Amino acid sequence: MVFPASVFRIFGLCMALTLTGCSSLITGGAEDPDVRLLKVEVVKARLLHQDLKLRFRVDNPNDSSILVRGLRYKVMLNDILIAEGDYSDWFIVKADSHKNFSVPIRTNLWEHLKDVTRMLGKPRQPIHYRLEGKLKTGFLFGHHVRIGRDGEIIPGDLIPE
Repeated sequence: MVFPASVFRIFGLCMALTLTGCSSLITGGAEDPDVRLLKVEVVKARLLHQDLKLRFRVDNPNDSSILVRGLRYKVMLNDILIAEGDYSDWFIVKADSHKNFSVPIRTNLWEHLKDVTRMLGKPRQPIHYRLEGKLKTGFLFGHHVRIGRDGEIIPGDLIPE
């Protein structure tokens, strides 16, 4: 069966319009959402593992909703990797809005006991923390928003008097 050249031209034009439409949805001047770590909450602290929740806020500055497909993260104290993983719940952040979400993590500080004890042994000396991650957005053509947050914790300030 032989197709006339006009069928191929129409098919090519439809494909070009479809791909152009998709790319405008992906890059159409949309700004990356702002992702902030709000709080680290201790859920349970046992000798061999600790359950925590990382609470985040995603601000969407755009005129259209953003689909969030998950988060890949790493948490470090000084240079010690204490947790890493993937969070894969999907949710939508409406246009010009924000959404809070929590990521449950489990750590095992027991395997780093010597280093952690050394850090806590100097209650006035700051402990550097770092959170790194990638927020996965988009549906067909995914996009990753990098997250980086770091600071210091002074252990003596956390001990009640």
